Amino acid sequence: MKKFFTKAFLVMSTLGFSTAIFAQEAATTEAGQSLHQALKTKFIEGSADFMSLVAIALILGLAFVLERIIYLNLADVNPSKMLKGIEKALEKGDVESAKNIARDTRGPIASIAYQGLLRLDQGIDIVEKSIVSYGGVQGGLLEKNLSWITLFIAMAPSLGFLGTVIGMIMAFDKIERVGDISPTVVAGGMKVALITTVGGLIVALILQVFYNYLLSKLESILNKMEDASISLLDIIIKYNVKH
Repeated sequence: MKKFFTKAFLVMSTLGFSTAIFAQEAATTEAGQSLHQALKTKFIEGSADFMSLVAIALILGLAFVLERIIYLNLADVNPSKMLKGIEKALEKGDVESAKNIARDTRGPIASIAYQGLLRLDQGIDIVEKSIVSYGGVQGGLLEKNLSWITLFIAMAPSLGFLGTVIGMIMAFDKIERVGDISPTVVAGGMKVALITTVGGLIVALILQVFYNYLLSKLESILNKMEDASISLLDIIIKYNVKH
């Protein structure tokens, strides 16, 4: 009898635990569906025309962000191995091997080194000018498309505020037609105004976070470029002294 009650208790406990898990999963699913439904509802309530423009600004901004993240990560290469290889090659007097090392290494630092090595026989002043000039070119390539991201950061809240103004106009138009200033009359226009503003600000905040990350990445690469350029000039000066 005792065993029977023990088994019954275990079965009931298992069923109760399973029921609790199922109820929790159902609540989670329902919450997920309600969140999705709420977002869709707010998108429509915020005037689909203006919310679509805000969404387009987010999509285009994230596209430029993704392109820059990929480009900067590919450009962020540790130059120490390349510089050591170039130094060893020049110590042996093998300029072509030094050029090949720079040419076969990816990234803007390798491109700058290659341009300097091409003018190795023209004197240290020419080499330095070449490195500085080509460093400016590579810096411009690293900063490419960042201005588009700042444009969408500025556009998103501007579109939201434009929706706000349109929503206020809609509210006043409705007041004029109805001849009443009750909350139910102006609620629709005010809702459009607030939702579009919130949407634009959220998009701007998202893009701003990515933009700051890209700026920090860019500064890191530029610092590496300056350090590598100085090290390369020192290596070339040593080569010229020996030869």
